[in-house]
Amino acid sequence: MPAIPSLGVCNRNKHCKGRTVMRDTPDLNRRRFSAAAAASVAAGSAGLFGLSAHADAAPPGAQGAGSQPAIRPFRANIPHARLDEMRRRIKATNWPERETVPDASQGLQLATMQELARYWATAYDWRKAESKLNAFPQYITEIDGLDIHFIHVRSKHENALPLIVTHGWPGSILEQLKIIDPLVNPTAHGGSASDAFHVVIPSMPGYGFSGKPTSTGWGPERMGAAWATLMKRLDYDRYVAQGGDWGAFVVDQMGLQAPAGLLAIHTNMPATVPADLDKALLAGSPPPAALSAEERRAYEQLVRTFKQVDYARLMASRPQTLYGIADSPVGLAAWLLDHNDAGGQPAVAVATALNRKRSATGELTRDEILDNISLYWLTNTGVSASRLYWEYKGGFFNAKGVSIPVAVSVFPGEQYEAPRSWTERAYPKLIHYNQVDKGGHFAAWEEPQRFAAEVRAGFRSVRGPRT
Repeated sequence: MPAIPSLGVCNRNKHCKGRTVMRDTPDLNRRRFSAAAAASVAAGSAGLFGLSAHADAAPPGAQGAGSQPAIRPFRANIPHARLDEMRRRIKATNWPERETVPDASQGLQLATMQELARYWATAYDWRKAESKLNAFPQYITEIDGLDIHFIHVRSKHENALPLIVTHGWPGSILEQLKIIDPLVNPTAHGGSASDAFHVVIPSMPGYGFSGKPTSTGWGPERMGAAWATLMKRLDYDRYVAQGGDWGAFVVDQMGLQAPAGLLAIHTNMPATVPADLDKALLAGSPPPAALSAEERRAYEQLVRTFKQVDYARLMASRPQTLYGIADSPVGLAAWLLDHNDAGGQPAVAVATALNRKRSATGELTRDEILDNISLYWLTNTGVSASRLYWEYKGGFFNAKGVSIPVAVSVFPGEQYEAPRSWTERAYPKLIHYNQVDKGGHFAAWEEPQRFAAEVRAGFRSVRGPRT
């Protein structure tokens, strides 16, 4: 969290086995050979990680000829040998002695990590996570010299609104899997057909199955421009964007860039702090006396947050030094789990999930936490993901000057609860503001139904006839 200084052949708008896939247009069929050739090239490099890129289907906008790069269908398929090696390394962990305090004030406790490691090495099944991911259509396309992996699910409902959703750190696209069906198929989740979305979920550069930058420059600003390119490549000429954690920075940048076709953004981690208060926070000053009760609460929450971001400071200054998280699965897990808040907000949902084996109502479970950690390990993206903190040189919770329409959802477990007064000043074209009754920093992961309802409500006013 940022805080510092098997594809089938189906009709395009119909569901196949509960999900939506895309039908080739006649023009795309004429270009299938070129797309297949590009996919076969992709499969060669993807094989380094045991991934597979198939050419048995293509999404709208797929191109294998001319100046536009191809969109190559993709499935995850981690080799058994890599999974065996992960388990071997977990079992071979060189454990330190127990902490010298009775609580988590020195970090993740030895007993907690040893119990998690025992389960991870002996009973956890990555293939279940892989199956969940592969249940959705996935693709890879090159944008600005880098391969971008993304999920793309089209709704069966007419006039569905295209939506691109961006994850954050220490998350991944796995955070968003539970919101896909409520967004593309709202009538099955208490919504209206008029609230449907076509959903695009990219993996950020350096994360998951996207390429790893080999040079500097891939910060939120460049990602925002890349996402606009992606939506155009998918033939979406009007769309909306959503983000939390680093995704919130990306959508703010998209709002500043205001690319053609972007109607509005939705954020669940808004940047609203006025300039004078941001300066006071960074200086460690007490809250000004003139603040309202809601503003004072937000100010004090930010004071607490800035005391809990040692991990972010290290990644912002020395990400390459984190060799240990590329060498030890347990070291990586501890790094991704410890947010220096001793089980308090905003990571309380993650800490609680470590003791939850299953949930019938959508709360995070131990397996979901391990799915995300395992994705980092199996793609060796612990260090490459950390570099995003080094890349970004701007402010964090300060207002950025976004002037396009913005929807804001405030979850009570976020790093701070943005007051309406600050939000209205930060986003002058505010189209939705709601303080949600439950949920935290990982809102889409923790509370998928509440999150999906907020996204529907947030963008309702910008919908119109599809062009």
